[in-house]
Amino acid sequence: MKHQHILVIRFSALGDVAMTVPIVWAVARQYPDVRITVLSRAFARSFFENLAPNVNFMEADLKGEYHGIKGLNTLYRRLAAKQFTHVADLHSVLRSKYLRMRFNMSHFKVSHIDKHRKMRRQLVSKNKKVRQQLPTSFENYIEVFAKLGFPIDHIDFKSIFPSGGGNLHELPEQIGMKGEGEKWIGVAPFAAHKGKIYPKEQMQEVISELTKRYPKARIFLFGRGKEEEEVFPKWEQLMPQCTCVSWHLDTMEQELILMSHLDVMVSMDSANMHLASLTATPVVSIWGATHPMAGFLGWNQNRENVVQLNMDCRPCSIYGQKPCIHGDFRCMTDIKPEMILEKITKIINP
Repeated sequence: MKHQHILVIRFSALGDVAMTVPIVWAVARQYPDVRITVLSRAFARSFFENLAPNVNFMEADLKGEYHGIKGLNTLYRRLAAKQFTHVADLHSVLRSKYLRMRFNMSHFKVSHIDKHRKMRRQLVSKNKKVRQQLPTSFENYIEVFAKLGFPIDHIDFKSIFPSGGGNLHELPEQIGMKGEGEKWIGVAPFAAHKGKIYPKEQMQEVISELTKRYPKARIFLFGRGKEEEEVFPKWEQLMPQCTCVSWHLDTMEQELILMSHLDVMVSMDSANMHLASLTATPVVSIWGATHPMAGFLGWNQNRENVVQLNMDCRPCSIYGQKPCIHGDFRCMTDIKPEMILEKITKIINP
C-alpha cells in the first residue's frame, strides 16, 4: 500500500497561514503514520518546522522561481515527484486552483476550502445585512481534511512552544529575562487596512495609561511597516517603558518566543492576533470594519476580550479594505481607551 502523504497548500496571508497551524498539528497528531508537507511562503517556516515529527515544510517563491504559469508548471512537476496521495487546498486562489487542476487531471485525491462567499456577502451587505456567525477558518480547514478522509476527533493544541514558553535566552540581551511578578504587555497597533486600525492618538492614550497603572511593566511594540517606523520612536521617547520589537528581533521565530512570555497582547484584527494565539497568549483584539462573526478570531481566544461597538453598519467588510460609508471610521474612533484598558486589566489582574 502506498504511504499516505498530504500536500497542504496555503500561500498567504500571514494570519491565515497561522490559523492552519492548530489544524495541521491535530491531523499530524491523530494520524502519526501520515506524512504532511505544508507548501507556503518562506515566512511560514517557523510555524511548521518543529510542529510534529511527520510535518515538513516546503517554500514556494511565487514572485521568483515559481512566478507565472511557467513557474507554476515547474512547481507542479516538483510536487508531483514527491508522490503525494492527497492534496488539501486551504487557500483556493488562482495559483492554488491551477495546481489543484493539475493534480485533479492526474487523479490525485483533492479537496479545497469552502469560503462561504454568499454568507460573507450577506454579513457585510449595506441594506440586507444578515448577522450570523460564519464557520470559522479553523472549521473550514477541518472540513477540507475530513473530505480527504482525515476527520479530526479533538483538538487540544495550545502553543507551538512547550509549557512555559519559548527560550528567552535565544533573544538579544536588550530583551533580557522576565522578572518575577513583572508584567509584559504587547501592543500591535496597526493593520493592512484603515478600517482595522485604532487611531494612533487614542492608542497612545491607552499605552500612556498602562505605564501609569503598571509602572514596572514592559510594553513591547510589534509591527514592521512604514507607520510603525514613524510612530514607535516617538512613543519610545515619550514612554521609556516601551520597546520597539523590530529594532532588536530579526526573525519571526524570535518574535514568537517573546510573544509566548507576554501577559497580554493588544492587537487589531491582524496577523499579530493570530501569532500571539499560537503561543497561548491572551489577546485583547480591537475590531472596526470587520467582525469576529466572519470567522477570523484567533485560536482559543476568549470573545470576552474582544473590543467592538454595536453599530448598524458593522461589519461592512470581511477584510477591512472597503471605504467607510460615513467617511470617518467611527466604528474605531468611537471606541474609548477605557474600554480597551478595562479588558487588559481583567486579564492582568483577574
